[in-house]
Amino acid sequence: MRLVFWAGFWAFITDQASKFLVLNWLNLREVTHIEVLPPFLQFHMAWNRGINFGLFSDSPAAAKWVLIALAFVICGFVLHWVRKDPPGKWGMISAGFLIGGALGNVIDRLLFGAVVDFLNMSCCGINNPYAFNLADVWIFAGAIGLVVFGGKKTEA
Repeated sequence: MRLVFWAGFWAFITDQASKFLVLNWLNLREVTHIEVLPPFLQFHMAWNRGINFGLFSDSPAAAKWVLIALAFVICGFVLHWVRKDPPGKWGMISAGFLIGGALGNVIDRLLFGAVVDFLNMSCCGINNPYAFNLADVWIFAGAIGLVVFGGKKTEA
């Protein structure tokens, strides 16, 4: 379980540090848009009150608490799963990534009432209108990792 803790800890810290830097050091709240590696990477300020891609962002204020509760339920489920049926090293790291990312977005909802999204990637003439954050990357990587490495621990 130490791997779950440390992977989650570093996922959470990198997410929150990146948000602190873009909000306070780069002042993205006011600037709203910064070209980093055009056209591939830009910082674009977005406050996500919904779920992925801003879905349900017009929901009532109570939806914030439902999404926070859902994140805790998912984290609890993942912890229960990896305790009951421990995967190998990469499965434990994946679980930590997912949990750390989910908790990073929970903190945003508690502090700001919305998730801080700022990464925007476009390529090859396709203009991507959506922004995301490192927590989303950790959640995605953790979920994929659990699918790939989440089976029973194999002995070599």
